[in-house]
Amino acid sequence: MKRVGMFVWNHFTNDARVLRECTSLSNNGYDVELICIDDPKDPTISQYEEVNEHFRVHRMKRYPTTLLFLQKLYRFAVGKKWPLIPILAVWGVMVYFLPWLTILLTILVGLLLKTKVRVVWIRGALILRMIIKGHCGNYDIYHSNDLNTLPQGYISAKWRFKKKPLVYDSHEVQTSRTGYDSPWYKRFEGFFIKRMDSMMVENNTRAKFNEDLYGFYPHVLHNYPSMEIQQVEDKDKVNLHEMLGLLPEEKILLYQGGIQAGRGLEKLIEAFPLFKEGTLVFIGDGKIKDKLQQMVKDRRLEDAIRFIPKVPVRDLPKYTKNAYLGFQVLNNINFNHWSASSNKLFEYMMNEVPVVACDFPEIKKAVEESEVGVTIDPHDPNEIAKGVNYLLENPEKRDYFSSNCKNARKKYNWEKEQENLLEVYRKY
Repeated sequence: MKRVGMFVWNHFTNDARVLRECTSLSNNGYDVELICIDDPKDPTISQYEEVNEHFRVHRMKRYPTTLLFLQKLYRFAVGKKWPLIPILAVWGVMVYFLPWLTILLTILVGLLLKTKVRVVWIRGALILRMIIKGHCGNYDIYHSNDLNTLPQGYISAKWRFKKKPLVYDSHEVQTSRTGYDSPWYKRFEGFFIKRMDSMMVENNTRAKFNEDLYGFYPHVLHNYPSMEIQQVEDKDKVNLHEMLGLLPEEKILLYQGGIQAGRGLEKLIEAFPLFKEGTLVFIGDGKIKDKLQQMVKDRRLEDAIRFIPKVPVRDLPKYTKNAYLGFQVLNNINFNHWSASSNKLFEYMMNEVPVVACDFPEIKKAVEESEVGVTIDPHDPNEIAKGVNYLLENPEKRDYFSSNCKNARKKYNWEKEQENLLEVYRKY
């Protein structure tokens, strides 16, 4: 049985793609260890987790011990739990006998506690821990998810006498995505991409982009959900109407996923007053959630637009099943968004929820070929409202789209797509 060491730069609590990949490998003759990041603020996760007999998770300690000690010392002193005079006395003695060393140490501690040096220290130490774990694991195959774990995979796989194969699994377009604006990311990826053995991207549009950029066409592994996990019977669904205090006949207009910039969520709120009926529900968390909630409050729409915190991946379909329609309205802020074929789109399909989706190439193709919803210009609130109202005013068309989801999910599912992952691994 070949052993796989996989890296991902998150806590592995809601990463559906990585969960599917690791599970598929562990069910098909591979022993998988996933190396990710611990979250000391989340008591529900542990540093070690055994998902099944051949799939284990190792979460690396997030913060350096020395930094934690210095932070506690700093808070203790600032909290005035120490008398000021003894502190000044000790510091004065040190300055008198070791002036330059004391000043340098003081500056260093200040930098480590309060500036970007601290961030570099935390990330650098975490990367080092991941590399040590990966290198000592001596796996048969290494697998890096996204650019932020490619160095860990490369060093673990290639900095040894007997080099090991490295698979680069790029979930996003690393050179054109939110937060990756510096040209250094292209140079960084370009350096490592020549040194890995296989690359996978999420769809054919991105594969062609990669070919134009680097001169080769990578493997395509679509981010389709699992039929086994996603399909939910009516009797098993969470009663979202009851949870939100809504009448049973109220139509739930659902967005599920990260509450992040560039996903058209502000446009949904702007469009809402134009909807003929329904309650808009957001399920998820993210950086702009407070902003969206303030927008709702400013418009006095608290009763009509509701927010639910993120739920575990395996439980999410129980909520999805309640929706009259689902939204996937990414904005074209970079190539990564424009080329996406979002997992959320297919999660709606799995539970027979028609969609109002952006008219970007991969998403439009899936929606229109399968006839599971309508596509619109996601940048225009009037266009969004037009799509929503079409489904509200034509319930028979909505039911037709919903029925078509049953056939669409037979095509867009992980049970079929996993064969592309296994095909890559069989080479090694």
